[in-house]
Amino acid sequence: MKNKTSYAIAAGIAVIMIAFPAFLGAYPLNVARSVMTYMALAISWDMLLRSGQISFGIAGLFGLGSYASALAVLRGGMDPFLSIVFAAVFAGVMAYALGFVVLRLRSMYFSITTLALMEIFRIIIHNLHDFSGGPEGVVLPGVIFKGSASALYWLCLGGLFITIGASYYFEKSKMHLALTAIRNDETSARSNGVDIFKYLLIAFVVTSTLQGMMGAIQVQSYGFTMPDTAFDGNFTLLPLAMALLGGVHSTIGPMAGAVLLGVSAEWLKLQIPYGHLVVYGIIIIIVILFMPQGIVGMVRKASRTGRRSGRKAGASNE
Repeated sequence: MKNKTSYAIAAGIAVIMIAFPAFLGAYPLNVARSVMTYMALAISWDMLLRSGQISFGIAGLFGLGSYASALAVLRGGMDPFLSIVFAAVFAGVMAYALGFVVLRLRSMYFSITTLALMEIFRIIIHNLHDFSGGPEGVVLPGVIFKGSASALYWLCLGGLFITIGASYYFEKSKMHLALTAIRNDETSARSNGVDIFKYLLIAFVVTSTLQGMMGAIQVQSYGFTMPDTAFDGNFTLLPLAMALLGGVHSTIGPMAGAVLLGVSAEWLKLQIPYGHLVVYGIIIIIVILFMPQGIVGMVRKASRTGRRSGRKAGASNE
């Protein structure tokens, strides 16, 4: 019964989100697209975090997807929608190739390496003047779906739904057990027959594919890109802050954090342009120090405490 209620609520929320363009104007839809993009990146970051691996390379895969899609259209004459699929696959293939090296690393060594890869991707794109447009970037012939605000919203929503679906599968399949075992005790997981490298590689490839897909959706929605925007640190810092605020190791946590921070981000940008990143940094520090389980984790803990108190009260009355 509880699962049926949860599915009904999720279906209701999905229907409402799909219907948003009928009630919102172009600017609110643009803000919603921004929130959904960061939400998808936060969820994908959390999916890999469930293995214990902390990646700082979100912006690298996002930017890689952006340029793969843009250049596929400009240099290869590919259909804009197909270029999004191409970019997602390209990011996944790159992650697969890099995974044989970076996934041998653990802890801060893995984190630093993913951060370095982001910068390497940016520098390479920055210096390929004839192919990638160099520091000036590239401009597409037009925006996908002729710039229709509703169509662009639904395209971004589709990317978010795909990401949520992948995360939900990670939660409900044996991937959850494998990644949790790796995070808790890698030696114990290996002794119990868990193929650690295989599951880490799957998680790395899937999350990279999702990040590349969102980068492609972004560039096709705006019609241009350049190294400093495609590989912007915002695409790493904001998703990380959102996931930590909402609660890690779940799908609902990053979603809650993305809604709270995504909406407040628009207000902060108007109040303290460029200084809003300082606020995000402060939020990360506060969450790590005082709310390590995030908002969702605190709510769940309070709910469990309430149920235990209720059972004790019931037992004492008997």
